[in-house]
Amino acid sequence: MKVRILVFAKAPLPGRAKTRLTPALGAEGAARLARRMLETTLAQCLAANIGPVELCMSPAPAHPDWQSVSLPSRLELSAQGDGDLGARMARAARHSLACNKAVILVGTDCPQLSPELLQRAADRLVHSEALLHPTADGGYALLGLRRFSGSLFAHMPWSTPQVASLTRRRLDALNWRWMEGECLTDIDEPGDLFQLPGRWREP
Repeated sequence: MKVRILVFAKAPLPGRAKTRLTPALGAEGAARLARRMLETTLAQCLAANIGPVELCMSPAPAHPDWQSVSLPSRLELSAQGDGDLGARMARAARHSLACNKAVILVGTDCPQLSPELLQRAADRLVHSEALLHPTADGGYALLGLRRFSGSLFAHMPWSTPQVASLTRRRLDALNWRWMEGECLTDIDEPGDLFQLPGRWREP
């Protein structure tokens, strides 16, 4: 089963991306890391070879903020559009599920997002209607869907420790067959930087 991967990312510019890391890295350092995280995540998603990879961009693809960013030619590009993160994710998921059997939504800040993990996620979606990979901070790094419900995205306190637990409750309320994958780590706060893998560190 082919699965479309939706990668959500901001343009990796100083003051725009990974701003919570600015106290530790400075605005320029945080932007450099954001660029490396974006490049690595896209490479891993393409290498998984489970279906099309779409970069959902903020701002829109034609915006000057993206002019200095070199992107792989195999990517499909789209604009995240307006609204909070939930509204943007919901819009992309709904649109993709209209013409794909399954979608996987990810960000760019999870070091463990490997081709093998994505391939396992695609296999798990064959037998379930949703898949959740939580993170240690209470959020999630990957959400896989074969069905759409706006309840998974609306009125969600994003960037708080309640996100994964609320998502679990909402999946249960939908009476879907869903699976939970292994807990992953992400790089959001200065205290997370010790978990950076070598490929994400400064050269």
